[in-house]
Amino acid sequence: MAKASKAKTSQKRKVQTKTKTTGTRANSKQAQLIEMLKRPEGATIEEIVKKFDWQAHTVRGALAGALKKKLGLNVQSEKVEGRGRVYRIA
Repeated sequence: MAKASKAKTSQKRKVQTKTKTTGTRANSKQAQLIEMLKRPEGATIEEIVKKFDWQAHTVRGALAGALKKKLGLNVQSEKVEGRGRVYRIA
């Protein structure tokens, strides 16, 4: 029985330590990516690749998986002449 109560208290600690609603740390790459996408001019995949030294498929995965699905952010894209496809958080 002591093991069961010990597991419950460790679960309570995990719940209590997570206080942010977004689930991202202030200086993480994910937080920096969100800041790039919140700018009025948005960001292209090429700009994100250069900043984070990621590959293009990693950027697309982060946009679709982490930002859209997990965090529920509204990531929109539009084709801008001279820049290509630009992504923004609405």
